[in-house]
Amino acid sequence: MFNALEMAPPDPILGITEAFKKDPNPGKINLSIGVYRDAKGATPVLESVKRAEERILATEKTKNYVSPNSGTVEYCAAVQELIFGAGHEVLASKRAATAHTPGGTGALRVAGDFIKEVLGGKRVWMSEPTWPNHPSIFQASGLELGTYPYYDAVHKTLDFEPMLDALKKVPAGDYVLLHGCCHNPTGMDPTPDQWKAIADVSAKQGWIPLFDFAYQGLADGLREDAEGLSAFLGQGRELFICSSFSKNFGLYNERVGALTVVGESEVAAEKALSHLKRVIRTNYSNPPAHGSSIVTTVLNDAELRALWEGEVEAMRDRIAGMRQLFVDTLRAKGVLQDFSFLTKQKGMFSFSGLTKEQVARLRDVYAIYIVSSGRINVAGMTEENMNPLCKAIAEVLSN
Repeated sequence: MFNALEMAPPDPILGITEAFKKDPNPGKINLSIGVYRDAKGATPVLESVKRAEERILATEKTKNYVSPNSGTVEYCAAVQELIFGAGHEVLASKRAATAHTPGGTGALRVAGDFIKEVLGGKRVWMSEPTWPNHPSIFQASGLELGTYPYYDAVHKTLDFEPMLDALKKVPAGDYVLLHGCCHNPTGMDPTPDQWKAIADVSAKQGWIPLFDFAYQGLADGLREDAEGLSAFLGQGRELFICSSFSKNFGLYNERVGALTVVGESEVAAEKALSHLKRVIRTNYSNPPAHGSSIVTTVLNDAELRALWEGEVEAMRDRIAGMRQLFVDTLRAKGVLQDFSFLTKQKGMFSFSGLTKEQVARLRDVYAIYIVSSGRINVAGMTEENMNPLCKAIAEVLSN
């Protein structure tokens, strides 16, 4: 039965990494997949994570299932405190319920299944462009897709007025996917005033916000990056938040995430959680324990948390430094095109403006791997690879 199958097309991002691994060129550079790299080009294990693991391994007594299957009370409480901040009204009123999921992708899929199967939702709207996996996830949940404008490719900025106009036409009861910070792939985030305007439209129109909050701490700061989300947290507002700890904890292969739902009341949140448990049961049944234990240990220990927050700040500063160095080095290589817009973008990704043809030439001639849309993982840049990278881009742009 398998012989009758045609080969499936490679994933637009993971497929690039597979091709990169097979490339024999010793000077190859991978700026495609969204993984943080340090100044030496390695994806490190954070010191706070190492110390937490030492404690966990020293005291661990069982490999039993996580109970309940929505995640431990300690983990879910730590996630909520990180999202909303200590003492927030949502926490005080107990209007939030959190489920532990396998990564941020798992949170998105559980949200999609919950919206379709439990709430009877029909459509999710997402920015154009968005992370390439977003449409596939929600289509797999059986939801219809819609798009709204987001990025002005000519002026290299947020296409805010057309975006807002489109969101004013989204029907009540539909769901709108919003990137909480570090928009993937453009790196362009709304300002606090723009977030407030979007939240006002949501309240007036009656559509439900669904936040992909995968990069908390990597734009401006842990609390600052939650400002956009906070604009939607008026009394009684309902929304979904999908968190990931792959980036800000470096726990990529531990698959640690969470889906948090905010209801009108404590009773509403409890009802939602009861159905989330059923959705989870028929999907992966029970979440992985080790990564969530790390997150819980770090967030609940003052010393480890301070260490972790310093490490997140260092990652954020390095990414910003690479953005500036990239722009400066391109200019030094004689590139006349203005790339200064890259310094206004935030997070790991930048929309470079490179065309598909230019991206293909960078790969075929220089062994530099970039997503075909021109999205660059800035966190993959180092002082060592910056010169060959910018030299190659300068040569491609001059042809």
